[in-house]
Amino acid sequence: MTGPCLIADVVDFLQTVAPTDLAEDWDNVGLLIGREQASVERIMTCLTLTPDVAAEAIEQRAGLIVAHHPVLFRPVQRLTTDTPEGTMLLDLIGAGVAVYSPHTGYDSSRDGINQQLAELFELQNITVLRPVARERAGDTEPDGCDAAAADEVSTHVGESTRPAGAGRCGTLPRAMTLGELMAQVKDRLSVGHLQFVGDEQRSVRRMAIACGAAAEFLPDALQQNCQVFLTGEARFHACLEARSRGLALILPGHYATERPAMERLAEILATQFPDLSVWASRAETDPLRWA
Repeated sequence: MTGPCLIADVVDFLQTVAPTDLAEDWDNVGLLIGREQASVERIMTCLTLTPDVAAEAIEQRAGLIVAHHPVLFRPVQRLTTDTPEGTMLLDLIGAGVAVYSPHTGYDSSRDGINQQLAELFELQNITVLRPVARERAGDTEPDGCDAAAADEVSTHVGESTRPAGAGRCGTLPRAMTLGELMAQVKDRLSVGHLQFVGDEQRSVRRMAIACGAAAEFLPDALQQNCQVFLTGEARFHACLEARSRGLALILPGHYATERPAMERLAEILATQFPDLSVWASRAETDPLRWA
């Protein structure tokens, strides 16, 4: 690349890593604050843009924050210092810091969060939990299990036959007890505690995965004949439903299932843009603590 790197250049690349047409209809993805034609030298990634994370970005002179969870998620009628979010956003705008959110497009992309989790647990024969309908030439086509459609989309690693769509499911390398799998989850996601539903001695082999708060995919996991479903968090009544329908749940936390992928995204961006300084927020922490 000759000349300064523009935010537009980074946005174009992020669209290949996390296509916005894979995002859920209710989501708010893409460049949310900033000018595409502004130059950028420093990029910070994070899971959630909070005042302490924003302060780090300003102090470290980041020109762009890639925050997984969108800011300005709901319609805004006023932007003032009367609220913490308003103060944070005005500070970022004043400092010239742009904000981009990939969110559910990154969750569902071929090399995105759920694919990374599926590979972390060495799932075999990986497919999507729920294919995403994409618009092509005016027609709606399922994108997920169709290998021909998968070949049409390029990612940052080139042509990929990995599936794109919401969630993942597959077969563990070997049958193990739910308790053994939970120990593996603690180790690989670096969590000391987790919540679960089910019998620890039950043997499981087929696993569903959906990062964040994704209990809505419980029926999809059952339809895919999964015995265990890993998601970050779930409401009480979803846990009751899982128990009544014989589906084990593993809940290591929202942060634990998504933050590592934002660290991975920082590495991807640093490789793609070697002249830029890229890092994952060092101020960000999980808001939930265990007594």
